[in-house]
Amino acid sequence: MYWQIILTMFVLLDIFAFIFADFLQTAVARCMVHQIPPRNFTLPCMLLNETFLRPFSGEVVDSWSGLRREHGASETKPPLLMNEESFLCCLWNDNNIDCSLYRASMRARKFISSEISISASQEIDSNWNIECWIKGKLDLLVCSLQFLKLYLGADLKVNLLYAVSELSLGDVSTSSLKGTVTVAQCDCSEYDKCECWLPSPRLNYTYIMWMKMMIGVTPLWSPLMSVKPIDIVKPEPPLNLHLEMTGKGQLKICWSNPVLMPYPLQYEVKISASSGQNGWQMVQVALETSLAIDNTLLDSSHLVQVRCRNHHGPGFWSDWSMPYNLGAEVLYFPPKILTSVGSNVSFHCIYKNKTKIVVSKKIVWWLNLAEEIPESQYTLVNDRVSKVTLFNLKATKPRGSFFYNALYCCHQNRECHHRYAELYVVDVNINITCETDGYLTKMTCRWSANPNTLLLGSSLQLRYYRSRIYCSDFPSTSPKSEVKECHLQKDHSYECMFQPIFLLSGYTMWIEFKHLLGTLESSPTCVVPADVVKPLPPSSVKAEITRDVGLLNVSWTNPVFTNNDLKFQIRYAVNRKEITWELYEVSNAPRSAVIKVQKLCVEYVVQVRCRELDGSGYWSNWSRSAYSLVKDIKAPLQGPDFWRIIIEDPARRLKNVTLLWKPLMKNRSLCSVSRYVIKHQTSGNTTWSEYVDNGTTCSFPWTEDTHTITVLAMNSIGVSSINFNLTLSQQMSTVSVVESLSAYPVNSTCVILIWTLSPHIYVITSFIIEWKNLNKEEEMQWVRVPPNISKYYIYDHFILIEKYQFSLYPVFAGGVGKSRATDQFTKGGYENENNASLYVVLPVIISTSVLLLGALLVSHQRMKKLFWEDVPNPKNCSWAQGVNFQKSLEGT
Repeated sequence: MYWQIILTMFVLLDIFAFIFADFLQTAVARCMVHQIPPRNFTLPCMLLNETFLRPFSGEVVDSWSGLRREHGASETKPPLLMNEESFLCCLWNDNNIDCSLYRASMRARKFISSEISISASQEIDSNWNIECWIKGKLDLLVCSLQFLKLYLGADLKVNLLYAVSELSLGDVSTSSLKGTVTVAQCDCSEYDKCECWLPSPRLNYTYIMWMKMMIGVTPLWSPLMSVKPIDIVKPEPPLNLHLEMTGKGQLKICWSNPVLMPYPLQYEVKISASSGQNGWQMVQVALETSLAIDNTLLDSSHLVQVRCRNHHGPGFWSDWSMPYNLGAEVLYFPPKILTSVGSNVSFHCIYKNKTKIVVSKKIVWWLNLAEEIPESQYTLVNDRVSKVTLFNLKATKPRGSFFYNALYCCHQNRECHHRYAELYVVDVNINITCETDGYLTKMTCRWSANPNTLLLGSSLQLRYYRSRIYCSDFPSTSPKSEVKECHLQKDHSYECMFQPIFLLSGYTMWIEFKHLLGTLESSPTCVVPADVVKPLPPSSVKAEITRDVGLLNVSWTNPVFTNNDLKFQIRYAVNRKEITWELYEVSNAPRSAVIKVQKLCVEYVVQVRCRELDGSGYWSNWSRSAYSLVKDIKAPLQGPDFWRIIIEDPARRLKNVTLLWKPLMKNRSLCSVSRYVIKHQTSGNTTWSEYVDNGTTCSFPWTEDTHTITVLAMNSIGVSSINFNLTLSQQMSTVSVVESLSAYPVNSTCVILIWTLSPHIYVITSFIIEWKNLNKEEEMQWVRVPPNISKYYIYDHFILIEKYQFSLYPVFAGGVGKSRATDQFTKGGYENENNASLYVVLPVIISTSVLLLGALLVSHQRMKKLFWEDVPNPKNCSWAQGVNFQKSLEGT
């Protein structure tokens, strides 16, 4: 039965006006405040008129008259005046209505029910059914008014007014209600029903409420009502009803709460037969979010529903949840599993063939309907339940939009139901690497996951917690961990920054994989920021090639915030477009290192990096590049090789000599040549020197019989100590030792020069070969070749249809001999000359081959003769007559 409360409503005319706050404070101070129960209740309302006021004194009537005259109201029905100085308070229970009229100038006068001319039971004009509750999401207080009996034909308007106090229900006083009075929104769009809403209620505060109802132009005010929102909460119904199974095969009906409630809940579970089965039901009480049920309930179709309410205090029961049907043909426990790579999982199954449970020993398991799982992995939990265990799982490979493996529980006759269990295997072996910057102010951690293996709707986040100092031997996760914000990079990796940091603290971190099916965690790793420092790169790097020694000397300044126990790597290379680095490592270096290099007269580019000597942390970035300067290291190793061109003037009997030399290579000049020194010595022991600063030629007249020239190279260190000498001798220029000279073109870039010498008694120190194109005005080319060869390959660009002149000069210690020249290529080419010996060898080879062939034929005839001697004569043998032995032999 509903709690019946009879509320006497007092009438106020439309001329009535007063201040809400003053009325509320005075009323709470002198009148009883009635608590709203956590259920619906009936509010009978009475219309009071002046006949109820006979016991009042005449002062009241006078006041009414004054108001009536002031406002020009009708004098036939003097109203009851109520303002801030006079008001009506009504106290009620199931049997009596006690009302008192208070005025500032009089004592309180109490009216009991016997003093009222008409009893309350006879004067009830309307019944209102009221129910107030807090919605399950705890964000709205709702009061619903339903008019059970209403005879008033005028329009009805309802307002709900309230004020909030921090005090409990029993301690509410005027001083606690100094806040503003708020009007709640109400909707009376339906004929016999109104609903009012108080948004965002404070659950543990006290709300003082009263109703103002306008019936036409007549306002009705209710007595004061109070409520604590947390006492009238109506939770949302439980969600996600499902079956689970224990390891021993016991079934449980499980559910979850829709929102987190501020107090524990109690539950009622209703199990009822489905339609057509006599409609019986049973209700059980549960204090947890699960309830064990009898496995036999699966034999037929049953429906399960759950509702909840406050366990320890007042409140409403929620509505019943959506029904859950226990009558499925195949049940998997769990129906879906999310696990990580390398783990083992188990599934349970109850298989019902139409209406009959299949015994567990007749159940087989299939993976993706393509692979039957071996029977050795089955476990018979009981007669109804079969279990399969899968070991050392590999990551699930996506197949289109499917990110799981389907596990089927089937009858041993290969009959399978279309329902299946889903197995999700995710690789959470994620490596986290961290590094502390060189200023020791922040630590950056990076990790990446394969986006192809992530499930739809999943998320990854890094969790961590910090130990006071260092790491434990066996890092583990902790419920007190925090989530670190990480940012996705272009390469699909994530980057997280810790700042500020504690250098010696241990930061234990792992990756949490969250999905609707559950949460997975990677193996935790612990990092001490001091152990993962990436130092700043060395600075002030310098590089130079040392003088005289010719070594690459590299120096630098150690970075700040590091100790002296460092090791360094130096990479160096010749500075050119495509750099090929070479690496040199040194430990505990006093800020410098010396490296032996092959090339001395080139510019080197050098960079240096460092890390802790014990191997902890990371290599720093490479320093800025330093460049060595190319400068002279030593005096040139030798002077240039040179030759001469002699131009004769027979008419004047003069010879003019022009010297030609090739610039020294850097590995010979070490590293540059500032000038060349030409030393002259004649047969008359006259010597002099001249200098050539720029150029590679020098001319002078040849007037003596013998003239010796030496060309020296000079740089900032000194002059070359090893040099070439050339003697010009009138006598030796007539000595002819070159008997023949031939030029054979190989292709457009190569010509072979072959020569022969006549017997002679002179010592040849070298040969000089000259060549030039006679069809074009080109400079003469020359090359010095060793004295012990008679063939030389000349590489140049040759136009074979044009005419070239090739000259060969023998060079003796006492001068240059007479040259042999040719101005045409030898016909037939070098191949004919090279293969001339074949004309002699080839006849020998042919004759030998003929002899060998003849010997082979003779041998064959002799073998044939021997063979046929053993064959019977067909004329003498009856069995051999008619047989063609020759044909049979050829067939073999």
